[in-house]
Amino acid sequence: MSTENHLSITRIIKHPRTLVFKAWTTPAELKKWFAPKGCTIIFSKLELYQGGAFHWCVKSPNYPDCWCTGVFIEIVSPSLIQYRIRLADEKGVPVSAEEMFKDKDWPEETLVTVRFREVGDFTEINIHQTVAEGLARKTGAYNGWLDMLDLLEESISSK
Repeated sequence: MSTENHLSITRIIKHPRTLVFKAWTTPAELKKWFAPKGCTIIFSKLELYQGGAFHWCVKSPNYPDCWCTGVFIEIVSPSLIQYRIRLADEKGVPVSAEEMFKDKDWPEETLVTVRFREVGDFTEINIHQTVAEGLARKTGAYNGWLDMLDLLEESISSK
């Protein structure tokens, strides 16, 4: 499949699907891993149900705060999470990528689809985001996802 117009990352997590899905849908668990290494996440709003809204900020010691808003389109336990996400300001007002000091080509809104599939006692996670992989690599979003998946596995393993 061409990666020209989308980002797709697949990873095997060495834990059962129900545990991995829970880490994606429990606010206290998300706080432990849902930001790249060296960063933290703050949830202003987090309604983890279909149609629920969110407003969060990834804080980095090296870059400006990255606020985002969005809505959960679909949550099907334990197999699917889908949400629309866009850059915003601290009040939740949508902003352009240029206003957020990101690449001007970053889309106004992206759709993120996360699928969870049982593979024996492990879980295959597939993350699909509607942004060009090249742009995601250039802006750090691609490596951010990889970091977060590493942190997810570490977080579950530490229990």
